[in-house]
Order: sequence, then structure tokens, then C-alpha cells
Amino acid sequence: MDSKILAKTAHDALEDKKGIDITVIDITGISVLADYFIIAGGSNENQVKALADNVEEAFAKMSVYPNHIEGYDNANWILMDFHDVIVHIFNQEDRLFYDLERIWRDGKIIDMKE
Repeated sequence: MDSKILAKTAHDALEDKKGIDITVIDITGISVLADYFIIAGGSNENQVKALADNVEEAFAKMSVYPNHIEGYDNANWILMDFHDVIVHIFNQEDRLFYDLERIWRDGKIIDMKE
């Protein structure tokens, strides 16, 4: 499966559940970890979990399953590893603290609405 299609699927699933400030970063030229990092926020624990659940369901419909999921129980920062696409879903406070967009600023921010 093409990683850009997976990134778009994750973006749309996050947008569907009203994810806050969804950012897609193309890291193909700067890292071997993945092709895309997707970062989104949720306003509370329930929304953060709902965002993660929706991403997982959208991928399952495409027969794509996560390599690993971390942080679901406490829902401060859920990391979903789908091989070439890594989804980070934060509560707003932790998102500001970790500031992944700054750490990965060498990547290219992609507008998935185009």
C-alpha cells in the first residue's frame, strides 16, 4: 500500500473525529523510521481515544494493521506505528510540551486537503 494513501487515510480519519491541528510531515528524505509522521490533538482523554480508534478502523478497512500502539490506556500521547506512517495523537498540553513539529522541522509539511 502506498504510504501517501495511508497518510491521507489517517488524516481523514482524524479530521472525521474533529482532531485538532492535524499536521502531516513528509520525512522520507530525513529518516528511515517512516515516510510520514501525522500529529493531531484531542481536547480530552475520550476524544484522544476516539481519534486513535477511528484511525485504526479506517486502516483495518484497508487490511492494514498497526505494527505497534503505545499510550492508549492513559491517552496523553498515543503513538500508532503503521510501518511507513506513524500517527501521534496528543492531549493539547502534552503536544505543546513535546513539540514534535519543531523536532521534525526538517521534514516537509503536507497539505492533505489539496
